[in-house]
Amino acid sequence: MTEELMLAGCIRNNATAQEALYNRFSPRMLGVCYRFAKNREDAEDMLQEGFIKVFTQIHQYRNEGALEGWIRRIIVHTCINVLKKNKKFSDSVDIIHASSVHVNEEIIPSIMQAKQVVECIRTLPIGYRTVLNLYAIEGYSHKEIAGMLDIEESTSRSQYTRAKAMLEEILIRKKIIQKQKKKTTFFGAVSPG
Repeated sequence: MTEELMLAGCIRNNATAQEALYNRFSPRMLGVCYRFAKNREDAEDMLQEGFIKVFTQIHQYRNEGALEGWIRRIIVHTCINVLKKNKKFSDSVDIIHASSVHVNEEIIPSIMQAKQVVECIRTLPIGYRTVLNLYAIEGYSHKEIAGMLDIEESTSRSQYTRAKAMLEEILIRKKIIQKQKKKTTFFGAVSPG
């Protein structure tokens, strides 16, 4: 079934068209949900809730941009709403560790798509995981993230920085990446690794 036929059918609440749309996009959208969720069951619940919104809002799609991108935005916002219902993001800020954060900018982006890395991301605290997903993977700005999560923009930035540092530590510990010989501190000085 073509995308145009699926859209027209979904607007008419045609079950066959809805099933076709779901079957085409749900595997990729489950991957999006899985990065935000604590486990597969939670991801599947987010996916179902997201597709209910897709089907009830499908008449609002204006063929401006890819249908998959439109669906993805709804799924991401659904994941955020589910997480917001269950956890206050401002409570997950860990100020104590701020002075010891070390980030190697070159390592994390080059390996973001690996399945092992996604599993490691899922072990991060909820606030870190959510901000990392929204900023590094979904491409939202810190200002947009702050609005979505009802946190300060500076909180989004600090959680992203700490998430990357914590993720790097996990990846090194699991031997997915190697520890660098030298570390760059916040002040730009090089310290022995």
